[in-house]
Amino acid sequence: MKVRKILIGVVLTIIGLPVLLVLVLVVSVAVLDRTNGSIVSSGKPRSYLLYVPPSYDRTKPTPLVISMHGAAGWPAQQMNLSRWNRLAESQGFIVVYPSGSDVPKIWHVDRGAGLTRDVTFISALIDTLEATYNIDPTRIYANGLSAGGGMAFVLSCTLSDRIAAVGLVAAAQPMDWGWCTDQRPVPMIAFHGAADPIVPYQGGPLGDPFNPVRVMFPAVRDWVAGWARRNRCGPKPVESGVALDVTRIEYTRCAGDATVVLYTIQGGGHSWPGGKPLPEWWVGPTSRSIDATSQMWTFFREHQLLRK
Repeated sequence: MKVRKILIGVVLTIIGLPVLLVLVLVVSVAVLDRTNGSIVSSGKPRSYLLYVPPSYDRTKPTPLVISMHGAAGWPAQQMNLSRWNRLAESQGFIVVYPSGSDVPKIWHVDRGAGLTRDVTFISALIDTLEATYNIDPTRIYANGLSAGGGMAFVLSCTLSDRIAAVGLVAAAQPMDWGWCTDQRPVPMIAFHGAADPIVPYQGGPLGDPFNPVRVMFPAVRDWVAGWARRNRCGPKPVESGVALDVTRIEYTRCAGDATVVLYTIQGGGHSWPGGKPLPEWWVGPTSRSIDATSQMWTFFREHQLLRK
């Protein structure tokens, strides 16, 4: 029961809405949510939205991108926010948007049984797609927004033998590094707004005055430095300016060439840079100075699993 209360609190906190608006959102999801596939995982039906571009050639091993929505989001929302489909067609990869569990839909970025069920679902989803399409097992990538980004972190710690690299946008990550015992260094690229009102860039409690449950986050740069230590990178990142309001740091000399990159968007909110904006009154501004999706794909192309 305690874990359930915390999960509900995280959902309400991350989306930053009072309970009444959450109920309205749940009704909206029921109308707007659309998927085109489902499997049974851990005894329950789990759904997903799959995009296979017309350019798909079944004779060629094809990369797979897994993109996960934020708390209380849904697959079609993540598709529209991130706009992965456009790149999937031009670059020749398949993209799938899995659906979180429960209502409202969430990813269990905690240490409970829900996390195990979500990881099992993603693993089974990969199995299902590999059985139907010519998926390149060395080029499977995971990314997500907010709690979906937190789930990408979870997958890097639990499915590192299947996930080549991950991307995190405004990632909601309340879990510490102590539980992540997977030894393989996983390349990671992250994007975070310095003015994020939901997951504060400098660390601290989640930004929701309506929710009594307090979940603390580390400062983003400290958490990224932790990832660099996990990947056994050099201690000092290379810093550069990308735009007037965007800076980039990259940790190099990492084990397995598993580089770690962070883009900081000054004035940016809890949103997908370059993607479809969410309401600004809710999450803050969406940057147009950088396209997180295209930058993420460029990063993914540089990393793949070694063949066994």
